[in-house]
Amino acid sequence: MKVHAVILAAGQGTRMKSALPKVLHRVGGTPMLGHVLAAARAAEVGACHVVLGHGAEQVREWLGGMGEGIDTVVQAQQLGTAHAVQQALPQVPDSAVVLVLYGDVPLVSAETLRKLVAAAKDGMAVLTAEVPDPAGYGRMVRDAKGRISGIVEDKDATPQQRAITEINTGLMAAQARRLKRWLSHVKNNNAKGEFYLTDAVALAVKDGIEVQSVAAAGIDEVEGVNDRVQLAQVERRYQRAQVQRLQRDGLHLADPARFDLRGSLSFGRDVFIDVGCVLEGKVALGDNVSIGPYCVLRDVKLDAGTRVDAHSVLDSAEAGRDCRIGPFARLRPGAQLADQVHIGNFVEIKKSTLGEGTKANHLAYIGDATVGARVNIGAGVITCNYDGVNKHATIIGDDAFIGTDSQLVAPLIVGRGAYIAAGSTIAKDAPEDALTVCRAREQKSFPGWKKPAKKR
Repeated sequence: MKVHAVILAAGQGTRMKSALPKVLHRVGGTPMLGHVLAAARAAEVGACHVVLGHGAEQVREWLGGMGEGIDTVVQAQQLGTAHAVQQALPQVPDSAVVLVLYGDVPLVSAETLRKLVAAAKDGMAVLTAEVPDPAGYGRMVRDAKGRISGIVEDKDATPQQRAITEINTGLMAAQARRLKRWLSHVKNNNAKGEFYLTDAVALAVKDGIEVQSVAAAGIDEVEGVNDRVQLAQVERRYQRAQVQRLQRDGLHLADPARFDLRGSLSFGRDVFIDVGCVLEGKVALGDNVSIGPYCVLRDVKLDAGTRVDAHSVLDSAEAGRDCRIGPFARLRPGAQLADQVHIGNFVEIKKSTLGEGTKANHLAYIGDATVGARVNIGAGVITCNYDGVNKHATIIGDDAFIGTDSQLVAPLIVGRGAYIAAGSTIAKDAPEDALTVCRAREQKSFPGWKKPAKKR
């Protein structure tokens, strides 16, 4: 069966009190609509038709980056869920199965959607759930034999019907040819004066179709979001589910309640993450990586044995094996550290590569630089890479020593084994294996200079 998903995303979401369309509010770092699309694709849905309304241009712009197989249609008037689905049905072939989803129900699983589609092979299936407090939900009405006879909305229900605890989640699947016919007969003679999608159930029963029910795995996966309170609740449910999956895969979290994953995480053995950490985008951690408290990692790759200490921020950066980063370090986009590099407190690295064993232990800025192996960068060192218009590169050779409080004015080459005296402003290339000093006097280089030997 070819499956087409119709995703309802036209609501204004006035209770969110936001200029952002409701379906673009994020759960786990991804817009709610993105979660729904991901579940549909994982369930092997052939095409997705997103019904837009409020903020249509914003939603359409975001959808532009979501790849092929998605089209949009606008519901100009908000006349109800049946009317919304009808806007997309002309794009759906009669032979397909229609899967109706909601852009503000972000936690539904692909497995549940597959079950729903399979149950609709004879005509129609609806997703239901048992809840202790069904107030506000449509109730599933069944006949004496337990077969579904219809759905009644909360505002239209009798006291006896309101006592029913089996609710309609709103998600359903049906044969397109039949659904088109049923929706054409839906009336709006109800308390809200809207065309309800749920009325199609009674019309299916009237046609002799036995409507199948599929039970949701839990109320969490069918919970909708209408305000900021519900958004926060769904966020916590999402994070709990991520944490449980990661822990079962072997991740050691100091406190699962104080960890947020807003993207994807792959990791090796014996990885430890302390409290208050936020991981965004695509993060990959090798064996025995340790992340200290209150760190932020965004699109980061760390090889085995690397340790990130407290309050460090790493963004679009990579580090090799056995590096030490932090505390209070910042790696900006393009930072690449080879093995055994040390980046200490209040050191910022931007668009630079640092060779094996290089150290910048405190209070330094390294930008647009290529730094060799075993280089020592002292406190207060700055690569002056920006002239007010353009960025320029600094190249530092292996085994160089950059003394405390020095400024390297790019474009600049510091030779292999060069020794830059503390407090120097270096604006000319510094030769290999020489001491270069530029303080209050003219810059000078001393060929043949020997660096001090370590005292025994």
